Amino acid sequence: MTAQVVERTAPAKTILCGEHSVVYGRPAIAVPVSTMRARASVSPSPKGSGLIIKALDLGHELVLRNARQDQPLARMAQLVLESLGSPEPDAVMTLSSDLPVASGMGSGTAISVAAARALSAFLGSELPPETVSALTYEVEKIHHGTPSGIDNTVIAFEQPVYFVRGSPPELFRIHTPFHLLIANSGIAASTRDSVAEVRHRWEAAPSYYGIIFDCIGAIAQAARAAVEQGALQALGVLFNENHELLARMGVSLYQLDRLTSAARAAGALGAKLTGSGQGGNIIALVEPDTLDDVRQALLAAGAIATWHATIGG
Repeated sequence: MTAQVVERTAPAKTILCGEHSVVYGRPAIAVPVSTMRARASVSPSPKGSGLIIKALDLGHELVLRNARQDQPLARMAQLVLESLGSPEPDAVMTLSSDLPVASGMGSGTAISVAAARALSAFLGSELPPETVSALTYEVEKIHHGTPSGIDNTVIAFEQPVYFVRGSPPELFRIHTPFHLLIANSGIAASTRDSVAEVRHRWEAAPSYYGIIFDCIGAIAQAARAAVEQGALQALGVLFNENHELLARMGVSLYQLDRLTSAARAAGALGAKLTGSGQGGNIIALVEPDTLDDVRQALLAAGAIATWHATIGG
């Protein structure tokens, strides 16, 4: 165990294609957004104090020994201790994040990954990405009920991931760096609620939703090929097609449709909701010379914030 302050971080993520259908065994692709990060620092505290967790953005503070087992931050800490076979340290873990909450960028996952990395490093062991991903998946169950596994994978490995539930994740190469504008609708989104609602609809009409899932899975496969080949025009078209299918699935909203339409009209190659939908963010694939126009169009259409992310390179 170190007597020094240890800090680790984890990136945001965005799903390019494959939302919801990935829960039903179809592929999805996601990429890290490395310029937006969650942070965790662990520092020693007086003997006998135990582990204290401070979530600055939420204004929460908890003592691990008194926390409920279903409290996500406490659960993450306990899983790390169990994995390392370590007793609870006398330390303070402080958490903060650039990521907006409930917007489809993996805010809770990024905090969990950063916390796992910082706590394990403080205890003298750097956990490998596959272990961090597996531990984080257990915490994801608290957040989301039946998570697909894609968020913890792409954030823990911090690489583009082609993901099929139940299969090892495939890391893949970005041929040409590309630019995304991420726009926040200002509407909080619950992944748990959205996934549960889609499940109810699928159970009521399995054939109809099965076809939609198949189509989205095919789009994700084609999108991976487009990214690997640097075919950005094709990727933009796939974004638009994926958004239309998500809208048919019932997870888009008027505000999300308005933002995607505004982005396309201002010159984006394509635009779609990202994440579970029913709020949260959209992503627009832009070129450097259209970036400012698309940003202004998104703000005029109601986005409360935008972020520029260069993916790859």
